[in-house]
Amino acid sequence: MSSEAKKVFIVGATSAIAKETARVYARRGCDLYLVARNENQLKSLTDDLKVRGASRVSFSVADLNHFNQHAQLVGQAAEFLQGLDIALICHGSLPDQQASEKSFELAQHEINTNGLSVISMLTELAEVFINQRQGTIAVITSVAGDRGRQSNYVYGSAKAMVSTYLQGLRGRLLPFNVHVVDIRPGFVDSPMTARFKKGPLWSSPIKIAGIIVKSIERKRHTVYAPFYWGIIMFAVRIIPEFLFKRIKF
Repeated sequence: MSSEAKKVFIVGATSAIAKETARVYARRGCDLYLVARNENQLKSLTDDLKVRGASRVSFSVADLNHFNQHAQLVGQAAEFLQGLDIALICHGSLPDQQASEKSFELAQHEINTNGLSVISMLTELAEVFINQRQGTIAVITSVAGDRGRQSNYVYGSAKAMVSTYLQGLRGRLLPFNVHVVDIRPGFVDSPMTARFKKGPLWSSPIKIAGIIVKSIERKRHTVYAPFYWGIIMFAVRIIPEFLFKRIKF
């Protein structure tokens, strides 16, 4: 294992961004523990990571909307890895906004997936990292959480909740030498966004993975991925509400 090698726990490991991030850590000889819903994809990814140089890899199959499993999942990861250096939370879904507007049940499901399940996992992880008194927790949120746009406010509200939670958690964990990174990607070309027309603002999962790894190494706080999304969202945030409510984007 190289001097850069870490013990890495990845939640939502079969997402496009998570896979590419795991491959970066595998090439560094890291130990990895993966969690996702699809067992066949997890087995395939495990084999791939071992070929790429991962020291050890194991996984658990779980639906992360079953919150009562989170403590067990974190415990299994910490036991296998013999401690956690990095925890990366990547899971989520992209809801049908119009359908969610008309069905609270559907909206609740999406908020559970993109918001509350993340907070549940963070609650369990925080205790492990406090006891260790070191490490990094990184979470993929979204630029959608910066403001409630008409086209995706169910998704955006869940991501905003997580980002606010991370800000408070960051302060809570500071005395324990635990760092918290909020990764806010813009448009990413992945299976989750396959139905969308792509343009110059879109990024590949490989590019976002590189940003994630560098941001963890540099102990960043809030990271727009790529950087130009920080400029774009600054412009979006300063639009007065009386104008913003009329913009359909």
